[in-house]
Amino acid sequence: MAFAYYNRLTVSQKRVYRKSDEITAVQLPEARDLFPFVSELEHSLINEDRQKSEDICRSIIEHIVARLPVPRLRVSVLAVRPVGSWGELHGLYEPAEGRASAKITLWMRTAKHRRVVAFRSFFRTLLHELCHHLDYELFLLAESFHTEGFYKRESSLFHQLYKVD
Repeated sequence: MAFAYYNRLTVSQKRVYRKSDEITAVQLPEARDLFPFVSELEHSLINEDRQKSEDICRSIIEHIVARLPVPRLRVSVLAVRPVGSWGELHGLYEPAEGRASAKITLWMRTAKHRRVVAFRSFFRTLLHELCHHLDYELFLLAESFHTEGFYKRESSLFHQLYKVD
């Protein structure tokens, strides 16, 4: 099923969209080894520790990209989400440019109430932004669209990395 914006895409973009939609999972070798990092991230958010959350996000991403044939990327965790007429920005992926590696930026506090974001939402945002990186670098897609396949890839990573007690 294509999302509504599909009809506004060019012929080549539609081809990329369909290819993206067909990829429904990311197989992450030895994902269980990352459970302690994910648990530590949950605790750092509960403790409202921005720097520790950033450090752990970096570690998680470093471990993931080490298991996949993709380039490294930078990670930043900032305080309060930016807000505009379009809503709150939860995360941002910036592809590599020139010599600068790709970058993920996350925000750990909501804009309106400045509360720490719920762990699952924060962690899924991290994985969501990582999926954009994987679209370009692992799946070699010309663009990274929000397709059903994209959201399934994000979900597949979440379920491999988050241990429900």
